Amino acid sequence: MQLRGCGTALVTPFHQDGSLDEQALRNFVSWQIESGIDFLVPCGTTGETPTLSHDEWLRVIDTTIEVAAGRVPIVGGATSNSTRDAVEKAQELASRRGVDAILTASPYYNKPTQEGQYQHFKAIAEAANKPIILYNVPGRTAANIEPVTIGRLAEIPNIAGVKEASGNLTQVAEICSAARPEFSVLSGDDAMTLPVIAVGGVGVISVASNEIPHEMAELTRAGLDNNWDKARQIFRKYLPLMQGNFIESSPMPLKAVLAMMGRIEEAYRLPMVPVRRDTRSKLQRIAAEAGLIAKTAAATADASSFFVYENWAAGPHKAVLHRSNCGQCNSGKARPAGHSPNHAHWHGPFHTLAEARQITQTLPNVLIRSECKCI
Repeated sequence: MQLRGCGTALVTPFHQDGSLDEQALRNFVSWQIESGIDFLVPCGTTGETPTLSHDEWLRVIDTTIEVAAGRVPIVGGATSNSTRDAVEKAQELASRRGVDAILTASPYYNKPTQEGQYQHFKAIAEAANKPIILYNVPGRTAANIEPVTIGRLAEIPNIAGVKEASGNLTQVAEICSAARPEFSVLSGDDAMTLPVIAVGGVGVISVASNEIPHEMAELTRAGLDNNWDKARQIFRKYLPLMQGNFIESSPMPLKAVLAMMGRIEEAYRLPMVPVRRDTRSKLQRIAAEAGLIAKTAAATADASSFFVYENWAAGPHKAVLHRSNCGQCNSGKARPAGHSPNHAHWHGPFHTLAEARQITQTLPNVLIRSECKCI
């Protein structure tokens, strides 16, 4: 099997209490497939997988398999910075019917040598009887898999491809030139999808396709079909969205936009937290310009939005909910008198009261949650 086209690195939906939102996941997977995505990648890092228990990890993958029902390939994520643990995870996924391939990233934090990485991935490949997709993301793991090492690994029969997120197009070109023809070189960065295809890649494992699965699949197919005019047109329209997903650490901005779209609740597991107020405003504008949410909502945010004022000065920590036009909080644009920047923090704007109330429940260390008389 050669992976080709656009695959989505799926988010993992949670409820506000931190539990897995299985129904939201089912709905999300169905929407992805109906939108024309080529394959799905549950339990990659976009899915906040390090925060999942072992049972939750398997449940997310099993749910994805069940909903997909063979309509698209499933690439399950199985990464660890312990080779023994990574081998065990890969073996567990390989034994699962419905898992078509396994995505596994470089060991993080350890910073292994090239030989160490080669032996790590070789051990995984030899232990698992499914195609293995390497994931090179040195910005997260602090260890680059160099082209020579990927070339060596590509000689192992069931190492079937690489998700390349080094950001180095020369490196990607070298991998494409050196690897066997059936070895899949996939972009790990949405904004690099077309350049990677241009030098010989065959697709992308995408973050943005969580929000725009149809459009990212169309962009990828257009590039693979040498329809560069169409590919560039789609790319230019959605580039701000691709970039917006990384204003803060992924998947925080991504989940914020998906919540605006009504696809999931905006809920994370620590260390992920809600995005800053200024980031949220930018994301609302980007999402509105991309046609994902109503422009009127973004354009009238100052007139109809809500803010949460979090105060951790002396005494119990508290959060107070205000309307944007509340005189006490000066329209949500300035701190009330008597509070220093070291003792307080604004969250928002939020377009609905329900959304603002939801955010107050996710703030860590807040003991008192109240609402101003303006509500």
